[in-house]
Amino acid sequence: MRFPFAKMHGLGNDFIVFDASGHLPDAAVLRRLADRHTGIGFDQALAVFPARRPDTDLFYRIFNADGGEVEQCGNGARCVAAHAANRRGAPLPAELTMDSPSGIVRARVAADGSVAVTMGVPNFAPSALPFTVPHEALRYTLGGVDGIAGTVEISAVSIGNPHAVLVVDDVTSAPVASVGAALEYDRRFPNRTNVGFMQVIDASHIRLRVHERGVGETLACGTGACAAVAVGRRLGLLGPSVAVDLPGGRLNIEWAGDGQPIWLTGPTETAFEGHTEL
Repeated sequence: MRFPFAKMHGLGNDFIVFDASGHLPDAAVLRRLADRHTGIGFDQALAVFPARRPDTDLFYRIFNADGGEVEQCGNGARCVAAHAANRRGAPLPAELTMDSPSGIVRARVAADGSVAVTMGVPNFAPSALPFTVPHEALRYTLGGVDGIAGTVEISAVSIGNPHAVLVVDDVTSAPVASVGAALEYDRRFPNRTNVGFMQVIDASHIRLRVHERGVGETLACGTGACAAVAVGRRLGLLGPSVAVDLPGGRLNIEWAGDGQPIWLTGPTETAFEGHTEL
């Protein structure tokens, strides 16, 4: 069976985008396709379906490189929007309303290839992640994390998917691989979690590395950037407009504050289009 796809990325956070109306590969096939030596290679697979509600342009689902389905992906949403606008030959700038497992995503596709998407309202309630703790707090001190001696301090927020955020002095030397993996599988996150390591430069600028659930560290993470800024705002460290520097490049986040949607803006690129046989 021929399987056509587009290989896209947002700052190196890479995806395959494909029409899933006829066939959706199972988890084992997605894991094989995600292999960077013997497959296509990607952080996430983005399956696009016809709209399931009349006020939207399309519906998409997100699968990590390990084959597991997740609720949301910020850079993935931006790539889906750019791909859809290109397929429709829509004059740019273009606006789309997309449906996803975590809700409605509004997108603005610019002529220069940049795409802005709203990731909804950040939700700090532990039940939204979910995160099993007695009550909501700005910071949580966690002990008993497998593989971590002593305690670790995090903040937690849902951007349609779960995020733990650590504030660090220097993101370059942050223990992303070890602490990220340990927190991803900590028992207090029953659905696992993404883990961000944030260094605050000033109120409008941060540096960030993200260990993504089911993937490991990626070059960029859109929802991770949103989560870091939302946490930084809540902690009084950041303003409403923040440049986020990740290993793959810069994303821009706008958040007016509690009760308001958070916007993510950055570049998208199509590396190539192709097909493989399933």
